[in-house]
Parts: sequence; structure tokens; C-alpha cells
Amino acid sequence: MKLWKRNAVVAAIVLFVCAAVYLNWSYSQEGMEGSTDTGKVLGEAALVGGQAEDPLLAETAPVSTVSGDEEAAASGENSSSYFDSARLNRQQARDSALSLLQEAAADEKADQASVDQANEAIQSMAAFTLAEANIENLVTAKGYADCVAFLSEDSISVVVSNNAQPLSQTDTAKISEIVMEETGLSASQIKIIEAS
Repeated sequence: MKLWKRNAVVAAIVLFVCAAVYLNWSYSQEGMEGSTDTGKVLGEAALVGGQAEDPLLAETAPVSTVSGDEEAAASGENSSSYFDSARLNRQQARDSALSLLQEAAADEKADQASVDQANEAIQSMAAFTLAEANIENLVTAKGYADCVAFLSEDSISVVVSNNAQPLSQTDTAKISEIVMEETGLSASQIKIIEAS
């Protein structure tokens, strides 16, 4: 009976980590202004927030009185702020979950199976963190302004800023290739979101 309870605690902690990362990412999406619901699909990897290729599907853009340079600078500041905030939220969620897992692993009263599960969850979290960092670095190395990745067991969301330019199908293919190489996920498990 004790083994079942400890396994349930470890499973709840892992579930909490995944939920916290997803909620932080989800709430940070609400702060992004000017995103559109029009999406592109390349293979099965979805590009969310892209520009419609069909002029009949394109939405009319509001008239702006701000010059192009000022608009690009403001967009860059908002985008950078979003990426910084998203990384901070992701790290805080991971830190709190890691603390709980370390406590479970260090519990002297815990049986070996519970300790092993907690240590395995810690290793998974470390692997996720490393994969996300590699993806972010490789995507920005391809010339994109910024990138933040949110990896879970069976999917990944990658938010990309392309210097105020819409992501093309070629961009989506490049990013998907990087993600697939780093994670082993298939195209259907990858969501690419264009930061606006």
C-alpha cells in the first residue's frame, strides 16, 4: 500500500510539472497582441499565427500611423519581453517541480522504487531542459530573432520571432527539422507558433 501511495505522489509531481509548464506557456500567449488565428500546415507540423497566402482569406490589417522603423522597434521590444517572460515562467515552474522531486528522492522513509521514479523524473526534466536550450540555440543560429520551446513527453510547441517577417513554409520546414533531430518527435507532434 505504501508503494502505491509513493508512486501516486511521484506521478502527481510529474503531472504538476507538465501542467505548470503548459499553463505558463498558455497564459503567456494571452499577453501576445496582434496574433491571428490563420494557420499554415507543412506536412503535419502546424504553423500557428501565420499570414494567409490566399488574398481572399487574408484579414485587413489596421492602418498604422507609426513609421515602419518605430513599429519594428516596438515589435522587437514586445517580442523580446515575451521571450524573456516565457523563459522565466518555464524556469520557475521547473525549479518548483524539481524541488519537490528532490525532496521525494531524498526522503529516507521512501522505498527504492519511489526514489528511482523521482530520480528518473529529475533526469527527464534535465533532458527536456537541455533539448529546449539546444532547439532555441539552433533556431536562432539559423537567423531567427528569438525562439522559445516548450517540450513535454509527446509534443513540443516552439514560438519563433522572425524579425517582424511572417514565417514561410521553408522557415517551418527548417524549424521542424531542427526539432525532429533534437527530440525524435514526428512532424504531427510539433507546433510552430509565430510570435507577433
